[in-house]
Amino acid sequence: MHAWEIMSKPVVRVNLSTLVREASALLIRHGVAALPVVNADNQVVGIFTEADALRCGEHLEDVVEAFMTSPVKVVPMDTDVDQIARHMLTDRLRSVPVVKDGVLVGIVSRRDLLRPFVRQDDAIEAQLRSVLADYAGDRDRWHVHVTDGVAVVSGEFEDEAERRVIALLAKCVPGVVCTELRSQAPA
Repeated sequence: MHAWEIMSKPVVRVNLSTLVREASALLIRHGVAALPVVNADNQVVGIFTEADALRCGEHLEDVVEAFMTSPVKVVPMDTDVDQIARHMLTDRLRSVPVVKDGVLVGIVSRRDLLRPFVRQDDAIEAQLRSVLADYAGDRDRWHVHVTDGVAVVSGEFEDEAERRVIALLAKCVPGVVCTELRSQAPA
């Protein structure tokens, strides 16, 4: 597997003159650990990380060029993911920009490296379990299993109104295509 197969795109990026305040807001808004810093030709000249943002302190009106990490390691689109993972682990990186002919085209994060190992159904199932645990006050009331986007929720339901609530909660989880509720008597 190669970088181009797992990279995230489009990439949230900043330029050398972006204010630290704006770059920090982008990190938070998009839930990313780092923003590639590009020049006018869209070539990566640095990276602005969460650690860089913290190091800025009260210098929020300064530009990222003053605080970015540079030089930054980039990888071509055809780089093997094993090589990227080794590089990220060795250098303790959370993400690596991906380039084509020197131009930024994507970014590979640790999450991107993990994604191929987790089935989509597993991610849906985990999120649905979390939603139901929040609803139930962290009491483990239902068993959840997802196959091909079909969520099966089994356990005790107080009444028909609760069944409808559980079905609606499941429907709100991205990836759930349909929900089956199965009642089980208490043990």
